[in-house]
Amino acid sequence: MQTKRIPQNRVRHKVNNLLIAEMFLLQATIESAAAIGDRFNEMGRHAKAGKDSHRRSWESIYDALQRIADVAVEPYTSHYRYYRDVINDDN
Repeated sequence: MQTKRIPQNRVRHKVNNLLIAEMFLLQATIESAAAIGDRFNEMGRHAKAGKDSHRRSWESIYDALQRIADVAVEPYTSHYRYYRDVINDDN
């Protein structure tokens, strides 16, 4: 049985790409966690103020949760887009 040998530099290149992807994932997770924490602090300050009516308070909580979701996903999308561009440039 004959096996094909994969060039060493190709394997090294793929491993490097994998490491870069992992670093981007870690960085996006840290940025996302920080953004979530900031938004929860904002919600806490808003709740302590207690100036809104009960109905308006729930609407503002919903809006705050929507903003949390938006800012939490942004680092992942921007890092993924950048990494995809890097991979496409390599090919």
